[in-house]
Amino acid sequence: MEGMSERQYAARVGLSRGAIQKAKTSGRLVLHADGSIDAAASDRRRAAVTDPAKASSRAPKPRLRPVPEAAVSAVGETLREQGLPAPSAGGAMTFLQAKTANEVLKAQERRLKLQKLKGELVDRSRATALVFRLAREERDAWINWPARVAALIAAELGVEAHAMQKILEAHVRAQLEELAEIRPEFR
Repeated sequence: MEGMSERQYAARVGLSRGAIQKAKTSGRLVLHADGSIDAAASDRRRAAVTDPAKASSRAPKPRLRPVPEAAVSAVGETLREQGLPAPSAGGAMTFLQAKTANEVLKAQERRLKLQKLKGELVDRSRATALVFRLAREERDAWINWPARVAALIAAELGVEAHAMQKILEAHVRAQLEELAEIRPEFR
């Protein structure tokens, strides 16, 4: 026998004999003329054609990439917001903590989508545009008010209408300038 038997090769690679037989019939193994298995060539062929997700659990695991510190701190912040234990700064995060934070974020996202569907949430840009439009209409109404009422007030007080309008306009403009300093913040 030039190469290995099915049992020997199965023990070498950590698979069952049945798995080796399936690999043999599907052409994933390299065989010698006598039907024995060429171990080195079969290892290369199996590595080339085997799906890594379906690889044996006994096979060496690929090296994991480190998680960025920003991601770890974001997960920690999410867990703390929910009153759950979070890793300390620079501490190792467990898979369970990361999975819990992921589930919390998914639940928050679903809650926001539901609130938007119910009409409880509005688009920030739309709300800003609406407030701006309403404030402009209010300002325009106040600017036009002295011209409409100056003659009526002047007649009641017995003063000149033009002078009354100038005084009212000055006071209204001063009030509007003061109100213009207020900036709405949508947080």
